[in-house]
Amino acid sequence: LEVFCHIDDFCQTFQMPTPKLSLPGVKTSRQRILSMTPSEIMTVLVQFHSSHYRDFKAYYCQHVCVYLASEFPGLPSYQRFVEWMPRTLIPLTLYLVSLFGACSGVSFCDSTKISVCHNRRISRHKTFKTIAQRGKTSVGWFFGFKLHLLFNDQGEVVWLLLTPGNVDDRVALTDMLEQDECNIFGKIFADKGYISQPLFEKLLREKHIALITGLKKNMHTNKPML
Repeated sequence: LEVFCHIDDFCQTFQMPTPKLSLPGVKTSRQRILSMTPSEIMTVLVQFHSSHYRDFKAYYCQHVCVYLASEFPGLPSYQRFVEWMPRTLIPLTLYLVSLFGACSGVSFCDSTKISVCHNRRISRHKTFKTIAQRGKTSVGWFFGFKLHLLFNDQGEVVWLLLTPGNVDDRVALTDMLEQDECNIFGKIFADKGYISQPLFEKLLREKHIALITGLKKNMHTNKPML
């Protein structure tokens, strides 16, 4: 209920895009009145990531339709709900941006993989074939994307970037800091994957940001890398 109220308050101030704003040449079917409001659809999608379910179909059919039917009286079939999901992409993105925190001078940077399929099915994968890439983390190879996050000492996300899986973490950090809206200052703490003397010197010289990382075992202790 708390999540729904927060999302619904946001939707009250956000106007959903109309067919007049659609890209030219895009064929749109007849706009039917949905049995669920955008805030209800967004609430279901947000709550899914807070649940123990890893499969959205199981979450919708076994949890939402069973235990939340009274909360969402206009629940459609699973297939119909999936067709409605793309309509909330823009408001969900803006809702996420509205939750960004402010930089406090102490920031942390990290990345996590988003696999789109099992490694054995990479050659047969079609959905993200043209944009997903092979990448490697400390636990092995994967096929998909990387989510790069900058967050403050309060645990609030300050900025994020989604890239193909083969993008270097240091390159993604540079791209995030080059955004005008990304007002990062002070110190950034990161793991060993962000070690780079040129990057450290560039951030300190151009943006007055100190990049602080750990040390690798084969690094000389008499020349510490901050």
